[in-house]
Amino acid sequence: MGRKHWEGETLHEFKQRIIDPISKSYCAAKWYNATIWLGHGQTTSCHHPPGHWIPLEELESNPSAIHNTPHKKKMRKMMLNGERPSECEYCWKVEDMGKDHISDRVFKTEIFQDKDIADSTVADWNENVMLRTLEISFDRACNLKCSYCNPAFSTAWVKDINTFGAYQNIQSDGRGHFIDTAPWAAPAAKKEANNPYIQAFHKWWETGLADNLEEIRITGGEPIMHASTWKLFNWFEQNPQRGRQMRFAINSNLSPETPKVLDKLIDKSWHVPNFEIYTSCEAAKDQAEYIRDGLRYDLWMNNIHRVLKESNVSKLHMMMTINALCLTTITEFMDEMLDLREEYGRRAPTMTLNILRFPSFQSCAIIPIEIKKFYKDKLHDWFDGDRPTEMLTEPEKASIQRLIDYLDIVKTPHKNTADMPKLYNDFKAFFAQYDIRRNKNFVETFPGPFAEWFESIDAVIPTREQIENKETIFVTDRVGDPATTEEYAGGDDEHEDYSKQKFHGGWDTDTDGLGGISVDET
Repeated sequence: MGRKHWEGETLHEFKQRIIDPISKSYCAAKWYNATIWLGHGQTTSCHHPPGHWIPLEELESNPSAIHNTPHKKKMRKMMLNGERPSECEYCWKVEDMGKDHISDRVFKTEIFQDKDIADSTVADWNENVMLRTLEISFDRACNLKCSYCNPAFSTAWVKDINTFGAYQNIQSDGRGHFIDTAPWAAPAAKKEANNPYIQAFHKWWETGLADNLEEIRITGGEPIMHASTWKLFNWFEQNPQRGRQMRFAINSNLSPETPKVLDKLIDKSWHVPNFEIYTSCEAAKDQAEYIRDGLRYDLWMNNIHRVLKESNVSKLHMMMTINALCLTTITEFMDEMLDLREEYGRRAPTMTLNILRFPSFQSCAIIPIEIKKFYKDKLHDWFDGDRPTEMLTEPEKASIQRLIDYLDIVKTPHKNTADMPKLYNDFKAFFAQYDIRRNKNFVETFPGPFAEWFESIDAVIPTREQIENKETIFVTDRVGDPATTEEYAGGDDEHEDYSKQKFHGGWDTDTDGLGGISVDET
């Protein structure tokens, strides 16, 4: 219930009343929220910090170790002491912009009950905590291959790398994620019944987790492509009393390969008392289809209408990943979301604007100042209009103002961003190869300032024939990439010799880069 108990309380008032007295860095998500990739065995406290490996040896005696890892407990201790974990740089960057900005740690704390928040401050930081909200992924299977995604989260991306080989001449941080198929993110076992992380989840689920969760949310990949998602739908159907107080949500691209899958989703939703869907987009029509390769925008919008009209969904959420290219039609997209709000009222999508930092070369922070100003002014003018003023929620207004200020103030997406010439090189090299691999055309899709800038960048790019033949013209070296070779603070993992590492995955919790945690052979 969280802040809903306090009618009329603003986010700033909530922060002053609840968070600030605890510490200047407290975030309840470190205790009561988790994102867990059960397929290959990683966990984190929300979608901003890096994923780290779950200690396999603890699971047999403590299935809650899929959430209560030694690393998370250290982060809890730091927050209680008022220290800023480096893995939470996203929030620190927002707060350090000034203007009393509300970062995501406020949004992620206000959803929890005041009593739970208070309990976390008096309990030993080393105690195991029962989750209140949980996001899990059973598999990376996905039928889309968005430009800013990578093989760790999409089997369609794996197919791209298998078909055409590595992207070449990508030089900045995170380059390792466009080189191979991310074998570290493959399922821990061929059969789900043999996966120790999924086994631990089911054990914890039946011994307390299911009866204490306020929300469980399934992400992917694409969850409606995985059998375990439908098993949870069946659990709600078979346990109507136990599931009555819990919200069940899925992160879905709502773009199934056959209409029958959407029919099944609509039918199953009627057995879930509190069913919510999180879907994703941040640009309109052609630009959306370019960024989210595989998306058919009109079909996706039609599926949204079907879900709102035919299913038992109580709420639809729109997760917007704010990247450089979406700035071209973000206001047109948000107008369409307001159209849905007029038609469906409170069940229509609410919008969250999540500013992309990785890969750095797709961040809106790195585009030339004149282009940034052009789209910042366009967004500002839209935001000042009567319709947004009247129809947007308080968190939506805060997020949009935050983006406007981000475009005005922030120059780099994160503290280990490569220098600008490398980022510009990678922008051109990546999207030129993306066009060939995905049968797209950057210049035609983004005419005007972006197309002119794109064509002005000089970068070494393989030809279509070289890409189709997997011919290597540029060798990308991982060494020195903070996003793929550094160990995280806490020193739990070895990485002295890259060639001896067994897995390379997650994000670097020391440098806040993408990738970079190795695992012992044991």
